[in-house]
Amino acid sequence: MAKDLDPIWKALSDPTRREILDLLRDGPQQTTEIVDQFTQLSRFGVMKHLDVLREAGLVHTRIEGRCRINSLNAAPIRAILERWIGKYEAYWSNTLLRVKESAESETVAKKKSKRKRA
Repeated sequence: MAKDLDPIWKALSDPTRREILDLLRDGPQQTTEIVDQFTQLSRFGVMKHLDVLREAGLVHTRIEGRCRINSLNAAPIRAILERWIGKYEAYWSNTLLRVKESAESETVAKKKSKRKRA
């Protein structure tokens, strides 16, 4: 299963591709609209990034006349979440809960100490 996720990790490893996904999170956009957001890149460069995202299944593209409409497909990101992050969720939840409880007990102890001095 980890090998199946390799194209997704590759796609997410580039900041420009993550920025494209952020744009598409707000809704579908034409390829031209995406290209216009990246003035530092050529149209060809942006198209290559979109190809990588399509190959990873993170972007779906449909053609309407002469326009290409790109939309986000978050399902592959969910697969990464379930495969990699979900395993550690319980551990970190318990750890953070212990830190919270420790901090709260120290605060209570300090308040009691101040009351005794007064």
